[in-house]
This record gives sequence, C-alpha cells and structure tokens, in this order.
Amino acid sequence: MSSSEVEARDALAAHVKVTDDSLSADLADGRTIVVPLAWYPRLLRATPGERNSWRLIGGGRGIHWPELDEDISVANLLAGQPSGESPNSSKKWLAAGAKPVGGEGETSPTV
Repeated sequence: MSSSEVEARDALAAHVKVTDDSLSADLADGRTIVVPLAWYPRLLRATPGERNSWRLIGGGRGIHWPELDEDISVANLLAGQPSGESPNSSKKWLAAGAKPVGGEGETSPTV
C-alpha cells in the first residue's frame, strides 16, 4: 500500500465550507482541501441554504447533503476526483425539481 493510499483512507473531515465557486474541507489533521464547485453539479445548482445543510458521515470520511442527495468522500477530494454522476442521472434529478444553474436564488454572497 502506498503512503498516498494510507493518507486518503485515514483522512477525516472536521468542517466543510461551500461558497459560490468552491468546496473546502478542513481535515482533522490540519490540512484543507479546496476544489471547484463546478465538479459537483448538485452543489453548483443548490441554494446557499442547501449547500450549508451538510453533515459528516462515516466518522468524517464523507460529507452528505440530505436535501441534494449528494455524498462526497474525503478520499475522492484528496484524489482530485470530480462527481461521477452520469448525465442521465443529472437530467433525472433536474426533472424532479432541481433548479438550473443561474436560476432564482442561485447567486448570493459567499457562505
């Protein structure tokens, strides 16, 4: 097992912040990961309130947004892995009531 695999497996999120253009996760070991929000279409389309309604799962190994049905693992953030959601799944989610990017309530100050 390589040291990077150990780091990813052992990394735990302690806090999450989502702005209009980035997702950052403060890890328990003092590191901070920042990735573009564009990597996660559901978060990109979400309102500030939905973006801030997250909880840590798996003891900090992942982040869950219940209102958006979005889960992101810390290991994937460390690996630089964007969302793997298929275009078909995204279309179904949008058809079920999600707002398109730039819809009402989409632009706001950084949260």
